[in-house]
Amino acid sequence: MATKAKVALLRVRPDTILSDIDRLLELADVSQALAAGKTTILKDNISWHFPFPAANTTPWQLEGTIQALANRGFTDQVCVQNKTVVTDAFKGEDLNHYVPIFKQYEVPVLYNFKDEDMTWVPYRPNARMRVLPRIFPEGIQIPDFFFGKNIVHLPTTKCHIYTTTTGAMKNAFGGLLNTRRHYTHSWIHETLVDLLAIQKEIHSGLFAVMDGTTAGNGPGPRTMYPVIKNVMLASADQVAIDAVAAKLMGFDPLSIAYIRLAHEDGLGVGHPREIDLVGDTDIANENWHFHVGKNLVRLGGGDLIWFGPLKRFQKLFFRTPLVNGFILASEVYHDLYRWPLVDRRAFEHWCDHTEWGQLFLRYARMGPQGSPVLHRSPVEGGNADRSLSPGQLLLHSPITGRGPGPSAVVVAHQREPDR
Repeated sequence: MATKAKVALLRVRPDTILSDIDRLLELADVSQALAAGKTTILKDNISWHFPFPAANTTPWQLEGTIQALANRGFTDQVCVQNKTVVTDAFKGEDLNHYVPIFKQYEVPVLYNFKDEDMTWVPYRPNARMRVLPRIFPEGIQIPDFFFGKNIVHLPTTKCHIYTTTTGAMKNAFGGLLNTRRHYTHSWIHETLVDLLAIQKEIHSGLFAVMDGTTAGNGPGPRTMYPVIKNVMLASADQVAIDAVAAKLMGFDPLSIAYIRLAHEDGLGVGHPREIDLVGDTDIANENWHFHVGKNLVRLGGGDLIWFGPLKRFQKLFFRTPLVNGFILASEVYHDLYRWPLVDRRAFEHWCDHTEWGQLFLRYARMGPQGSPVLHRSPVEGGNADRSLSPGQLLLHSPITGRGPGPSAVVVAHQREPDR
């Protein structure tokens, strides 16, 4: 029988966001969730390297979490990035303004796809696995760097075309599975449950900080409709935080297979009645009425291949050079069509017309909004430069693809040569 879980919810504001996050982590008992004296992995979420609202960990979410952890003695922090067949981790950390944050707070960044950073080693879970041994009969492999360390997941509140919602549990997908993770899509819900069981075995502590300042409605995790919600969540229970977020978005948490299965396996609490809410608890009464829908990925054959009659040909499609055709199609759709012709406009509108978009521009213009000093005052938004428009930011930046120039550093920060 699953035990009671705690999820913290807060209404947050751009001008107090760093102190809001500090309070959020305190309410969610982060110091009890993580093991003292252990390295803490920050696992951000880059669903798309372009800075589409709600698709990726926000810079304030990252900075606020780094500060709040350090304030409680968790100063040994390291970020671990992963890549996918359709997402560039280096471009993503640049265009979403993580790089200056890592530099100011001296947080090293490792990459689970670089041999010099970590090694993929065989692992035999003690817990019963639902699907991973069948999908990877040659054996489950995970990064050796993850063993014995705390991990803090940094997802956003958004929909997903294959899992209905995506959050803390799904965020482990990129870190613990290598670039062959697309093999699991037909059994994605069971895969997430297996990964959570593995996390509970290998990590010294688990925690999640979820950003819902701008939430993603529609066929995520990339091609969504951004909706301002001014909410953040935190919990040590990966199932419970996903359940609360799903309910906010308008879904029955136990109707989502990965939440229900994890609840049944005792890996966390998925039933809303068994979750203790702290903070601004009235938020839990909201229903955002989100709807996943379908995008070209699903309409163009995703459903047929992953769940339909073409499922039997998956090995032919995805374990041979034919997979490169699907990768190219995704790149053309997302990076050459959706971003320049559709989604960049949504990003610019968000920057122009929302306070969170304006805060994003301040990160682009000024870098981190706080101080690495452990006991700091809340960020002051009144002195920030609000005159910068997204058009000015993007004029010479890699985001638009328009000509290079010195102002490109505003959006795409210089990476160290060895990255």
